[in-house]
Amino acid sequence: MPLYLDLHEMPNGVTSEHVAEMHQADLKIEHEFNCRGLTYWCDEKRQTAFCLVEAPNEQAIKDLHAKAHGDVPLRIIEVEGNIVESFLGRIEDPEKSKNIELNIINDPAFRVLMVIETSNYLNRLEANQFTIFAQKFHNNVSKTFKKFNGRVVKKDNNTYLVSFKSVTDAVLCALKIKFQFKYVTPKLDASPRRLNIALSSGIPITNKESIFEDTITLATRMCDIVKEQLVVTTEVKLLYESENRNASIDDKMIKVLKPDEEKFLSQLIDYVEQVWNKPNFHVNDFSKALGLSKSQLYRKLTQLTGQSPNNFMKEFRLHRALNLLHKQQGNISEIAFETGFNSAAYFSKCFLDKYGILPSKYIQQHIT
Repeated sequence: MPLYLDLHEMPNGVTSEHVAEMHQADLKIEHEFNCRGLTYWCDEKRQTAFCLVEAPNEQAIKDLHAKAHGDVPLRIIEVEGNIVESFLGRIEDPEKSKNIELNIINDPAFRVLMVIETSNYLNRLEANQFTIFAQKFHNNVSKTFKKFNGRVVKKDNNTYLVSFKSVTDAVLCALKIKFQFKYVTPKLDASPRRLNIALSSGIPITNKESIFEDTITLATRMCDIVKEQLVVTTEVKLLYESENRNASIDDKMIKVLKPDEEKFLSQLIDYVEQVWNKPNFHVNDFSKALGLSKSQLYRKLTQLTGQSPNNFMKEFRLHRALNLLHKQQGNISEIAFETGFNSAAYFSKCFLDKYGILPSKYIQQHIT
């Protein structure tokens, strides 16, 4: 049976005890709607509650809540149990509360998410072999996540998505990983080593279809685009400083993305993802689409990324092309045109300038 997570907004004055009573009311009649309430999360501070329910469909959940207590959810999304557990730590009621008559769980579903991107495909000795650096780095990172109570939601050879309950844990973990990175990188190794870390925060359900989709999207974009090695949202900064009254974010160690920069980043990438592979795209279209003058666009983009509009667009395309090459989704000419380059020869030149290797040589060394 499908699994759903729903969102309820709690009116003023509603407490975790009230939410527990509503949960009990659901459990008493859930069989009438062929549903099974697994657990819930309650956040008195943010006035939100989330229920995890097995049900035949969304309507059954609405009908259950309507009859049990009248509080119909604002949003319902379908989820996978293992993903929910990775983000939120459980998919059933906590053991210690199962034998209590009124199961009060004052446990927020708000999380800080960390996205890490490190050495890309070019930094491998062979297509399926890690370097000693990579092995050491990933071992250190895993230990650091455990130390700071981070839950790994997803990982591959180059990226991590990690969930934290505590903002302080998330920030200290990011700083520790950034510090460790310098010491696991061989001094005599000339190959480029890239590390980017981003932290954003939010609740599991917004107006998007997937769990924590808005938070993941923002963190991923920050990681991909912002020039600094470690970047956090203003919300993460404020929450960290609220938890640590005598401490503040060190802006020399951490880039704090201001609200207007966050808005610009979102608008920029929303637009770029629509036009990045169109060969007739011109950077003048940037300023028109974003409602900025050419000079405003240049200033905002260089402050955020360290790149001019032309270079930003070219590197965006090259990064997509590199992924397509690695996944063997076409030959060099096909990928060149698919990623917006006018010719395979020009694409190869740009690829060589950026990565220090021709695409044909890359395929020979890393794929075949």
